[in-house]
Amino acid sequence: MNEPCHDFFPDAGFTAYQHRHIGVRARCRRAVAHDQKCEVLGLVSATGQWQTPGSVSGRTWLFLVLSGLATGASWLCYFRALKLGDAARVAPIDKLSVVLVALFGVVFLGERLSGTNWLGVALIALGALLVALRP
Repeated sequence: MNEPCHDFFPDAGFTAYQHRHIGVRARCRRAVAHDQKCEVLGLVSATGQWQTPGSVSGRTWLFLVLSGLATGASWLCYFRALKLGDAARVAPIDKLSVVLVALFGVVFLGERLSGTNWLGVALIALGALLVALRP
């Protein structure tokens, strides 16, 4: 019961999902980022938000392609950093992306964070930096 999609779908609904989407589960198992793909496919299937590729706007396709390129470049940089440095120092720095997303959300999207949210962002940043420091 250690399948990649098990940790996303609740036990009660998973049996029905498993019988309807065996092909999706098999493809997820073979994919490099199988957990994320299973989650996306599961959410799209569960919420009924599936669209045919032809109905997606050109602007959306552009951002999907740019997002894919940025993700690929990010992974290349991450693996290069792992090759050059210690994983114990590289991985925490990677987690600073959570802090950047919060900051970008506030600056560019006008999102508002509560004091508790800001405390969490600060703790994530501080924790990442403390773990990455040399003793």
